[in-house]
Amino acid sequence: MTSPSVPVSPSRPWQTRLLIVTLLGAAVSVALGVYGRFHDPAGQQTVTVFFGSTLAFKAWMATVVVTLALVQLLTALRIWGKISWPKTMPSWFGQVHRLSGTLAFLASLPVAYHCLWAIGFEPDLTQTRRFAHSLLGCLFYGAFLVKVFVVRSHNLGGWVLPVIGGTVFTTLVALWLTSSLWFFTTVGFPGF
Repeated sequence: MTSPSVPVSPSRPWQTRLLIVTLLGAAVSVALGVYGRFHDPAGQQTVTVFFGSTLAFKAWMATVVVTLALVQLLTALRIWGKISWPKTMPSWFGQVHRLSGTLAFLASLPVAYHCLWAIGFEPDLTQTRRFAHSLLGCLFYGAFLVKVFVVRSHNLGGWVLPVIGGTVFTTLVALWLTSSLWFFTTVGFPGF
């Protein structure tokens, strides 16, 4: 007696998995934008720590986030052999790469919380900087979700991680330019 054959589902090609997670990332971006747009903004300061205002706190936290992201970019370039400094890569270099990314993400959360909860999404196209900043903030977290998937996945095309990582980094820098740089040049540096 032979047992009935059980159909084996073929594994999904990496392109399908990438498409699915990209759609999930887009859904996160859209959900954040919709929440920010239709949530009744509190309009009050949230976290200030030792700063004089929430905007000062956000400007400096975003600067910390970009600095940590820069560390992550440079360590990634060295890990993948795109730059040759340091000449001999220390054994802890990968840990610095992962830690800088984790800390950057965690440091971004209080900034995003204030942006979504207290300010909301800026839909007015005449407010170009604020509108662009709102879009970029939503895009960042959707792209970050995709990057986390890509980093954890194997057998993806060799171009995928640099493109997604570059998108996350570029979006983060654009967020900094439309917020922290604006704050430092408008309110003043250091802006405490």
